[in-house]
Amino acid sequence: MAQKSAPAAADPAWAAFEAEALPHLDRLFRLAMWFERNRSEAEDLVQETMMQALQSFHRFRPGTNCRAWLTTILQNVRSNRRRARGRSLLVDDPDDRIGHATPFVPPVPQELTDGELLGALGRIPVVFQEVIVLCDVEELTYKEIADALAIPLGTVMSRLHRGRALLRAELGHRRQSIVSGPTSETTHGMPRRS
Repeated sequence: MAQKSAPAAADPAWAAFEAEALPHLDRLFRLAMWFERNRSEAEDLVQETMMQALQSFHRFRPGTNCRAWLTTILQNVRSNRRRARGRSLLVDDPDDRIGHATPFVPPVPQELTDGELLGALGRIPVVFQEVIVLCDVEELTYKEIADALAIPLGTVMSRLHRGRALLRAELGHRRQSIVSGPTSETTHGMPRRS
């Protein structure tokens, strides 16, 4: 049985794939790095995603958002790989996490560093991280996110709202602890005398 090889450069389907999909390779890799947090795993994920995209390119509708289509494939590959490894991610119950959040969410300071933002994003549950990254970093629409994650549109909006609230709370608490200065037990950073 002959194996299928990658389309030759002269093939019109390959040329269309090259024109539509390859420009999104960098953003796809950046997204894979965010999800996997391991260069080798991210490279494997992107390679498998692009192979599946090439095999399924006949299903892509020209004129639609190719990046969203590739993101959907990446999410499916990622889910299948996790399932195959028998590994499941334990996620805090979002309702427990929300229930313990303070009602007042402090404003997010404008002088945030990338490290502070990424650290705070890493401290919220993965289900919220995914939606925030796809919406605010990758700039996908709610519908595209819903399709990519195979969840209802309302769930996307809910997770985005809750995720942003958790992120603001994380950033506010972090900044508050940095800039709050001396406590009531100290004076100018030195212990109070009795």
